[in-house]
This record gives sequence, C-alpha cells and structure tokens, in this order.
Amino acid sequence: MPFVHIDLFEGRTQEQKNQIAKEVTEVISRVAEAPKENIHVIINDLKEGTYFPQGEMKKKS
Repeated sequence: MPFVHIDLFEGRTQEQKNQIAKEVTEVISRVAEAPKENIHVIINDLKEGTYFPQGEMKKKS
C-alpha cells in the first residue's frame, strides 16, 4: 500500500493539489503496478519559517 508524502510551501490552490495527487497516483499505479485504491497521497502545506535546509530558513520564492 503506497503512501506518498509531498511537502510544498503553502499557496497552491486546491485545484493544483487535486491535480498533483491525481497525476502522482497515476504514475505510482503504473510503475509500481499498484491498484489506485491502495495509493494514498498526503500533501502538507509548509508555512514559511518551518523549513531549514542546512540550518538556514528557506523562504518561499
């Protein structure tokens, strides 16, 4: 049962997130030969100030 976690800076529309989830599901289903009903996509909206690569705060571009 594939679980796909996607972290994005907040600001995407619900329509964009729906499309991301749909297309990711299609790819995982095709490549992993997994039934779509077993694929779970979790999208986390990251607020600015919550992501620190190499210890430095990353700002939205």
